[in-house]
Amino acid sequence: MKPETASVHAGTRLDPNTRGVNTPIYTSSAFDYRVQEEPVYPRLFNTVNQQAVVAKLAALESAEDGVLFSSGMGAISTVFLTLLKAGDHVVLQDQIYGGTYAFVANLLERAGISYSFAAPDIASLRAAVTPATRMVYVESPANPLLQVVDLQALAALGQELGITTVIDSTFASPVNQNPLRFGLDVVIHSGTKYLGGHSDLCCGVALGNEALMGQVRQTATYLGGSLDAQSCYLLERSLKTLHVRVQRQNENALFLARALERHPKVQRVYYPGLESHPSHGVARVQMRGFGGMLSFELAADAAAPELFLDRLQLIQPALSLGGVETTICVPALTSHRNLPVAERERQGLTVRTIRLSVGIENAEDLLADIQSAL
Repeated sequence: MKPETASVHAGTRLDPNTRGVNTPIYTSSAFDYRVQEEPVYPRLFNTVNQQAVVAKLAALESAEDGVLFSSGMGAISTVFLTLLKAGDHVVLQDQIYGGTYAFVANLLERAGISYSFAAPDIASLRAAVTPATRMVYVESPANPLLQVVDLQALAALGQELGITTVIDSTFASPVNQNPLRFGLDVVIHSGTKYLGGHSDLCCGVALGNEALMGQVRQTATYLGGSLDAQSCYLLERSLKTLHVRVQRQNENALFLARALERHPKVQRVYYPGLESHPSHGVARVQMRGFGGMLSFELAADAAAPELFLDRLQLIQPALSLGGVETTICVPALTSHRNLPVAERERQGLTVRTIRLSVGIENAEDLLADIQSAL
């Protein structure tokens, strides 16, 4: 099936009794253990509703298997704790989601795992590798300045050195980018964002080959973090419109990025679909669309960020992203507030950096709201 068709049909478990077109919601947390080789239990990540969603996402990402979690950080932390043990070392891209940074900085050393941050280019990532390195972790496009990593080169690096490669591909969604096809080992999504798409779900997923995902699932059974049947149903339903939503968000974001790049109150726009973005060349090769996320820097003579946000009438200041409605935030005060000030400044992230999650509204309405507030 083509991806648009797989979004609708892959993984669906039809009820033979009613022949309804949707997977039924099985609310049981207790199942007869005599009818299955392996007991069915939500914390074992093997209920029908969990498996239906995983099958759909695996089809979209060309994965053999996956594990569904109750949050994106649940997926990230479980993958780390599966693939790394005391004495190991991990190399991470230095421009990543603040929650991931906080997890690494506060918890890995307790487990005896060392880490290094490197710029998101292959030469820098390679230079950070040590004899103890077992994993390289990137985020592409990255939050919030949308840097893009050369995935084919990263996969080649991992295969050359025998290191597992892991990517957080949340900003791209399976519509715009499929890292496993480039040879990466594990792809992670915070499903709270584009996969759910309606700002009413919290979930995450890790996908890869059957052997790796079997290991991840085993760790997950120890840590918990499974997703309940009702949330699985909502996620499966949302995935059916993933392609039409993301395609519209791609179009709207590119329209706004081009318009903001010309605005006198905007100093700089970060969007991989713009030729001015340093990652544009790589993004054009490995992405089918440039995504619904963009960031921009308010000019020195523009209004203060808090005043700019207050003046918006349509766009909602809010944490999170990827919904059908357009939302906006200041990363230095939200997603990246746990990052040390010196590190934020080194990366070029200031209190005047604005992150925009573009929805499916009319693009001209969105631009009029931004222009008025500016």
